[in-house]
Amino acid sequence: MVAFVFPGQGSQYVGMGKELADTFSICRQVFEEADDALGQKISRLCFDGPAEELQLTEHTQPAILAMSVAVCRLLTSRGYESHYMAGHSLGEYSAHVAAGTLGFADALRLVSRRGRYMQEAVPVGQGAMAVVMGLDAEGIQQACAEVAGDEVVSAANLNTPSQIAISGHVQAVERAGVRARELGAKRVVPLSVSAPFHCALM
Repeated sequence: MVAFVFPGQGSQYVGMGKELADTFSICRQVFEEADDALGQKISRLCFDGPAEELQLTEHTQPAILAMSVAVCRLLTSRGYESHYMAGHSLGEYSAHVAAGTLGFADALRLVSRRGRYMQEAVPVGQGAMAVVMGLDAEGIQQACAEVAGDEVVSAANLNTPSQIAISGHVQAVERAGVRARELGAKRVVPLSVSAPFHCALM
């Protein structure tokens, strides 16, 4: 049995997909389809940046979707057949496209709007996310509750029992990260996202 599992936001980087598009026509075609569906050169943002623009969630979401579909189509064209599809957050949309339950162009337009609405909910610079490693869910909840004050910070994604994302206002996320380390977390890694996903601010 084979499963394709698709990533969410935070996996983007300038240059993603460029080598694939330069090497494989099937991947190049995916990025051309994305550009046409969106009426903008999302491919240029993926390949050349700038990073600040790519990181804006209204761009990040269709960019990661396009990259995911490009890789999926390449693998499928080479005989890899998936029996299961799954995705992490935004990756659920990629999984639907790969499974044939959602059209690629529709998914691109949907996630682009989703990203825009998410960004409008919390302006750039006011929200943040971080991954806390080495502390269980109870410790994360304690850290967030102790430092939230009048701001929002909470557990957002349970990646593994000892790797949990937190999300909320920038300073509250920073305070929760400090408190989590005091409670025994091994590391706290800020995520490269432009909005605080999976929390009450959304």
